[in-house]
Amino acid sequence: MSELSASPVSLGRIFRVFAQIGVTSFGGGIVAYLRRALVEKEKWLDEDRFMAALEISQTLPGLNSTNMSVIVGRQLRGAAGAFVAVLGMILPGAVILTGLGFAYVALRHDPKVALILTGVAAAAVGLLLQVTLKIGWKQLVRPLDLSFVLLVFVLVGLFHVSLLVILVTVAPLAVWMHRPGAKKEGL
Repeated sequence: MSELSASPVSLGRIFRVFAQIGVTSFGGGIVAYLRRALVEKEKWLDEDRFMAALEISQTLPGLNSTNMSVIVGRQLRGAAGAFVAVLGMILPGAVILTGLGFAYVALRHDPKVALILTGVAAAAVGLLLQVTLKIGWKQLVRPLDLSFVLLVFVLVGLFHVSLLVILVTVAPLAVWMHRPGAKKEGL
């Protein structure tokens, strides 16, 4: 949390910020929306704290955005902050998804709907690539980190190795290679 704020953030403000993220973000691009809102706009987190919260939220079960809401909301206002942040994050999507679900059932046989969904999928891929490059650029310039990215890409993308197998085998190796003191030992 930013050390600049002298008074606590209101629960209403936490809800509004996370509701705005929830209503305007789509798919994998949500990390970029979270970063822009929490680091750049609200300044509730600095870059390092954002990355730390993101790393924790990605290791926990469930949606990264929901986990991030809990972490940030709790840092800002405790359990009540976590609750309103999660509510703000999931309520807009739940309402929109319910409405879209009813619309899809009514229009699912229309060929235009299939074309629209294809366009949405293409846009989602572009958003995910943009987020990956914006947030992960540091990992793409260091040889050791890049080797892990390429290894996972080849194993999953080309050889269709299960992600569970990757997490059980490659992840512990990556953690060991990046452990505190590994740089001093020459790794």
